Amino acid sequence: MSITTFNHLVELLVRRGQRRRLAVVNGIDDHTQRAVEMALDEGIVNIIFVGGKKIISRNQAMAHYHSHIEYVPADNPDDAARRAVALCREGKADMLMKGRINTDNLLRAVLNKETGMLPKGNVLTQITMTEVPGFDRLLIFTDSAVIPFPTQEQRVAQVRYVANAWHIMGVEEPRIALIHCSEKVDERHFPYTAGYKDIIAMAQRGDFGKCIVDGPLDIGTAVSPQALATKGLSSPLEGRADGLILPNIEVGNVLHKTLSTFIHARMASVLQGAMTPVVLPSRGDSAESKFLSIALAAL
Repeated sequence: MSITTFNHLVELLVRRGQRRRLAVVNGIDDHTQRAVEMALDEGIVNIIFVGGKKIISRNQAMAHYHSHIEYVPADNPDDAARRAVALCREGKADMLMKGRINTDNLLRAVLNKETGMLPKGNVLTQITMTEVPGFDRLLIFTDSAVIPFPTQEQRVAQVRYVANAWHIMGVEEPRIALIHCSEKVDERHFPYTAGYKDIIAMAQRGDFGKCIVDGPLDIGTAVSPQALATKGLSSPLEGRADGLILPNIEVGNVLHKTLSTFIHARMASVLQGAMTPVVLPSRGDSAESKFLSIALAAL
């Protein structure tokens, strides 16, 4: 099955018939509960609510799914974060999700060197999948939330995570573009572009599994054969990129907000690199976006 929409992604998860265990940190807000409800309704998760039972249990809709819900008590949101991270460390949860808790507080628990869930040497970064109206396929880009200015090592990890996500979804040879504002290396003004050739060489050696990596490309020449042809350029991606590795967090954040605000693209975001995927939505995300992020994490 070709996965070109979020509906296809959810259908894939439903067909697998496996419920992932999702630990939700202080999930007392309406959007988080609605997203969880949607995931329960699709049969893709079992839920561990860590903290917030008194408020969550008032939601009558949750009673319908009682056999797929567990509650773990916590003294406060920070305690809930520590307990949820421990569940992931101990293999008792497959995914972690932020509810009503400050992002910095949750990440503090995730990144704690003694009790956290980021293996030594791993890179924590965010990948975002988007379904753009009128576009013929899903796209994954990184990073719009975590790494301000990726180092070469971090960029290599980003390529690996994006390639792996597509492999899990059945794409045999994903196409990944290293994005810049032009198609030329500019080591003087944009030194990070000098490292692109080494990442391309790693891909050609098979370091990321089977995939094609090329760059620098701008977003137009990465995703549009017409743009590539108009500029008289050639690329092994042929203007059909599945993944975009963006230069920095500002580019990522602007792209994310532009797509969601102006053209109402459907979005899902997940942190990669930890022991389990981490769903870290912003307060402004819709219930649907949070649900789609759960689905992406459940792959």
